[in-house]
Amino acid sequence: MVRFAWPTLKSVLHVDPIFAATSVTPSTLAAGGEAVPPPFDITRVFTGTRVDSWLALGLVVAAGLYLYGVYRLRLRGDRWPVLRTVSFLGPGLGGIASVTVSGLHAYDTALLSVHMIQHMVLSMVAPIFLALGAPVTLALRTLPVRPRKRLLAIVHSRIARIYSFPLVAFAIFVVNPFALYFTDLYHFTLQHEWAHELVHAHFIMTGCVFFWPLVGLDPLPGRWPYPARALLMVLSVPFHTVLGLTIMQSTTLFGGDWYPSLNLSWSNPWDDQVVAGGVLWAGGEFVSVTMLAVLVVQWVKQSEREARRVDRELDRQEALQRAAESAA
Repeated sequence: MVRFAWPTLKSVLHVDPIFAATSVTPSTLAAGGEAVPPPFDITRVFTGTRVDSWLALGLVVAAGLYLYGVYRLRLRGDRWPVLRTVSFLGPGLGGIASVTVSGLHAYDTALLSVHMIQHMVLSMVAPIFLALGAPVTLALRTLPVRPRKRLLAIVHSRIARIYSFPLVAFAIFVVNPFALYFTDLYHFTLQHEWAHELVHAHFIMTGCVFFWPLVGLDPLPGRWPYPARALLMVLSVPFHTVLGLTIMQSTTLFGGDWYPSLNLSWSNPWDDQVVAGGVLWAGGEFVSVTMLAVLVVQWVKQSEREARRVDRELDRQEALQRAAESAA
């Protein structure tokens, strides 16, 4: 893979060949020393992949630990559903990588629409599939006794109970985007790369806190019944609609003068902001509808399991009754 080497202010005299063709000058450098990227096209998502970031390392480590856990289970003859592995590694970790490790990362401070795509994937797509991968359950089945007890203590701790309580998770999930985009915080994250990366991590954690208690398969405390979970998911839809429409119809640019100061000849900040709002609006509704479908499927499967359990119990009681009548 070819990696974009964004020049810094200290090394601006040494321009990467990919920018030489686009006449990168010091005036086209964004704050933080990163050069403004060339016009976006889909091929740059693949050719601009980088594997030297802390997030890339974290994704590799997470995938390795998960696969090692599955391997440990198979060694002792235990079964682990393939669908869980595919969910965790594919749309889960793979979804995070697709918007942070791929070439898309080079445009996340140049195009608000790209940032919104990252927002959607990191907070509303990847966390769902990470939860469906049941990594906590896998860890509990493979860890030695002492680490397993520590993990259980964390899962059932007071902090975990508070943050995994559906109403608390719902409030965090809904309020966070408004706090980010309607204050000076977003402009600050554009100016400081470390803050922008921290926002990415925050998106992932916020999404996990919200979706894990709703669709996750891990043993979490205080989990609501399925009808209440579905209602909570329905209630989240209007907030994304309102946020998306507000961004589309706003008469001010998000990020202040950041995007106009980049002087991109190939992108209009106002048009891009409309696209960004549309991504958030349409993406939020699509994910919400998909989530409702997942919840319904899980609800039906739980009802079937409960019905089978009741049938087995009735069969057992009938067998005991017949045995007692025969003995009499």
